[in-house]
Amino acid sequence: MTKAKKLMPVIKWTGSKRSQAETIVSYFPENINTYYEPFLGGGSVMGIANFKKAVCGDICKPLIELWEEIKTRPNDVSKIYEGNWNKLQKIGYTYYYDVRDQFNKNGDPNKFLFLTRTCCNGLIRFNKNGEFNNSFHVTRKGINPKTLNKIIDEWSSRIQNVKFIIGDYRETTKTAKKGDLVYLDPPYFYNKDRYSSDLNYEEFLKFLEDLNKREIKYVLSFDGSRGDKNYNIEIPSNLYKRKFTIKAGNSSVNNVLNQKKEMVFESLYLNW
Repeated sequence: MTKAKKLMPVIKWTGSKRSQAETIVSYFPENINTYYEPFLGGGSVMGIANFKKAVCGDICKPLIELWEEIKTRPNDVSKIYEGNWNKLQKIGYTYYYDVRDQFNKNGDPNKFLFLTRTCCNGLIRFNKNGEFNNSFHVTRKGINPKTLNKIIDEWSSRIQNVKFIIGDYRETTKTAKKGDLVYLDPPYFYNKDRYSSDLNYEEFLKFLEDLNKREIKYVLSFDGSRGDKNYNIEIPSNLYKRKFTIKAGNSSVNNVLNQKKEMVFESLYLNW
């Protein structure tokens, strides 16, 4: 592993690990064969870890298609965003809703990028029908295309060694074996219907047990606390060897929804 410098986020994603990515990566073993990350989101940990070989996935189809576009066609991604951004400045907020309607019909990954960069507070939300439903951020114009273009180029260079997979955590990691590392950042157990499917707790525990049987190392970000509220969901002690608590910054979601700034701490589980 060659630890890389932190990049500005190319994809805004709710629950991003950007603030604690360097801390998380500091717990990773130095020598592994392949890095796996099946709950990819905004890819902050993937970017910092910078392994020579990586397999990363997510169940969100337009998200993974966007990562693939950034990897293989960064110039096109930049040009399409610039075109949408210019139309937004000219037409106004109604253009955002036109793009949102189009995205909900065809799932275009470039439209998805535009929405994530211009929606209210950058919160990625889908309704129960799988439709993107966050509103336009009326006091912001969205990131300037010239700024985003540089970020896209930097990320494209960083992820050339990554294989992207559309699928759940089991699909993404099915080729993992001894000598590899799996980093897991599933949705908080208490996160219901905000931007991803609920996690089946019992099935996920069976998956961790399977990783142990296959002698595959994993690092799991799973539970924690916010302010005076404890959200710990204890992982059975036989499934891990060590547990650490790391500072995760202020809760952006809680700040938006409840106008409260509360410090978040997260648990990190290691099975070696």
